[in-house]
Amino acid sequence: MSSNEVLEEWLERYGIEAELKPLTGDASLRKYYRIEESFHSGIIMDASAQPESVKPFVDIGHRLYEAEVRTPKVNAFDLEQGFVFMEDMGDRHFYDVIEEEGIHYYPQAIDTIVKMQYTDTDGLPDYDRDFLLAEMSLMQEWYLDKYLGLSLSPDQKTVLEETFEKIADVVLEQPQGFFVHRDFHSRNLMFDCSDKIVVIDFQDARAGAVTYDPVSLLRDVYVELDAAEVERLALYFRDIKGLDVDDETFMKWFDFTGLQRHIKILGIFARLALRDGKEWYLKDIPLTLKYIKEVGGKYLQTHALTALLDQFEL
Repeated sequence: MSSNEVLEEWLERYGIEAELKPLTGDASLRKYYRIEESFHSGIIMDASAQPESVKPFVDIGHRLYEAEVRTPKVNAFDLEQGFVFMEDMGDRHFYDVIEEEGIHYYPQAIDTIVKMQYTDTDGLPDYDRDFLLAEMSLMQEWYLDKYLGLSLSPDQKTVLEETFEKIADVVLEQPQGFFVHRDFHSRNLMFDCSDKIVVIDFQDARAGAVTYDPVSLLRDVYVELDAAEVERLALYFRDIKGLDVDDETFMKWFDFTGLQRHIKILGIFARLALRDGKEWYLKDIPLTLKYIKEVGGKYLQTHALTALLDQFEL
């Protein structure tokens, strides 16, 4: 029996017999379908290729609901088969709205992060040093080695390792233990019919640094904001969050957290293209690389990294 037939049989248990209309998926192995009929409508998430992802999705969705963060309502789920039937939020993504209407929705998105950071993190894994470093190592393995075909010398590898440690130091010196969505960007935010922001794709959440989700939003690898606007909005987050820290220190936290994230993303984009055949992610590498070079060039701790990347003429 095919995965679609298994899914259709599961839906029949709930009296749903409708055409499954495929939707564009995300960077994972999950598939999405829309169903539209007179008595039932919604989105089906087919995570049968990784059914273990359904339990955290349902759990974290409930935690966010308790924190009064808007997420799609879950109508039914199957932990063993990896199916979720949830509310259909339509097609109004934050990405599309800001393209058409400008940036005035960003403060609302930042307000959502502040609210989200009060979500219960009990039992969530920590965004600790080992995990930060493991994520950054993806850049060498998948982007430099496998995608670009480079063979790094021992000295060049040392530059990467030492710089990654310095970046992790600054990420970890800021306040920790906050709920971190880990992918809070323009394509993982939607709007409901009341123009309220809806958060999706939250199942990989961890407990970590206070600036992680703000930098994911403001230095989005799919949308480039003016640098002055980024700083203004970053400091807006600091102020409404009530963090007692000066501008320079906060922006350093913000910058280094962004470096960690963008270094990781270079590796992930290359891996998605090479391993998973999702070559369309390669077009977002130039902006990701631009962030790394511009921010890395601002700080002594990361000059060696930017000099190394310049050697490769990236």
